[in-house]
Amino acid sequence: MPRTTDGDGTPVPRRLLAAATRLFAEQGYDRTSVQEIVEAAGVTKGALYHYFGSKDDLLHEVYARVLRLQQERLDAFADADAPVEKRVRDAAADVVVTTIENLDDASIFFRSMHHLSPEKYRQVRAERRRYHERFRALIEEGRRAGVFTDEVPADLVVDYHFGSVHHLSTWYRPDGPLGPQEVADHLADLLLRALRP
Repeated sequence: MPRTTDGDGTPVPRRLLAAATRLFAEQGYDRTSVQEIVEAAGVTKGALYHYFGSKDDLLHEVYARVLRLQQERLDAFADADAPVEKRVRDAAADVVVTTIENLDDASIFFRSMHHLSPEKYRQVRAERRRYHERFRALIEEGRRAGVFTDEVPADLVVDYHFGSVHHLSTWYRPDGPLGPQEVADHLADLLLRALRP
């Protein structure tokens, strides 16, 4: 059985993901070999196949771990005891901040998702759909409460915001004029302006 940690106590799956993320970002998914990943992580191929099964599984996990974090946070915002407008704004800003904090993961995924097996691709689409549906349910709640307009279809509003989020990896720079929270606040405010009657 492969070791679960290395000499400094870092779990092997985390070492593999960190190495894969760095190499995918620098070289591209299709130009990165399994051998390069295991060498960078300081583990054997057996360890990679034990934890992930394939390079495809590593690519899926690069994105899935960010999506899991965002889903947990969205669920917490949606379930909070606060006015619906505040919950939507908080959730809209949070997905921007967490995407910027994991920009390599997001850019790797959107650049390379076409390399996923059909099964993994369907799985990711289902995970993203669950997130978007929970977000849309918040908007629908605001409409029923009379806080948000019903003139623009909810799906269009959700696509508008998440199109902006998915586009972050093409232009956001950590050394640019706006920090993550400033970008998040601007995009959340734009969304709320589109939703208000």
